[in-house]
Amino acid sequence: MRFAIKIIAASALFISAAPVFSQNQVAPEPRNVAQLSARGAVEVQQDELILTLGASADGKDAANVQAQLRQVVDAALKVARSQAEAPQMEVRTGQFSLYPRNGRNGEITGWQGRAELVLQGRDFARITATAARIQGMPIANVGFGLSRSESERAEREAQSQAIEAFKARAATLTKAFGFAGYALREVSVSSQGQMPLPRQRMMAMEAKMSSMADSALPVEAGKSTVEVTVSGSVQMR
Repeated sequence: MRFAIKIIAASALFISAAPVFSQNQVAPEPRNVAQLSARGAVEVQQDELILTLGASADGKDAANVQAQLRQVVDAALKVARSQAEAPQMEVRTGQFSLYPRNGRNGEITGWQGRAELVLQGRDFARITATAARIQGMPIANVGFGLSRSESERAEREAQSQAIEAFKARAATLTKAFGFAGYALREVSVSSQGQMPLPRQRMMAMEAKMSSMADSALPVEAGKSTVEVTVSGSVQMR
């Protein structure tokens, strides 16, 4: 409550200090204001692997199909959890779908279902080895990305670059227009990181992958670019 009172008092002081205009007067437009922006970009090695495992089931009864998928996922979770250790490898369930299969006349002739399990972390060898041990859920998608710590580190570096570039550009513009200096009026900072792009694998490959349960999938990460943009306006004087 004491904090709120201070804010109100400060606001009142600001308002009373501002110039007062009558209803017919128009506030003067700002002059000698430059709008500019600058960007910082950092390219970093992707340090996180995301493997999505998938299982499909088919049958005439929806409950039976769901039970089949649950059995496969429960067995997969038992194997995966024994190897889970954040941030090296984390385990979570993915999408689950159950939908009818229709005949020529639109009647339901059966049910199809699919369940997913996601292995994600920084220990590529552990993740691929664990995926190879899981029966009945071959690899459906492979993706790479940045861990939170690496993403935040890269964002800080890119932000520093963008701020320095903004200041340098503001100083250059100010000098070019014949002014001695500038004051910052407003500024905004936005960041953008390249999202991990999953690599789709053909569904027809699942049976083949199931027969390779003892072989870990070879993977190679790429790079991501983290960008920060600083934009705003300066008052040249």
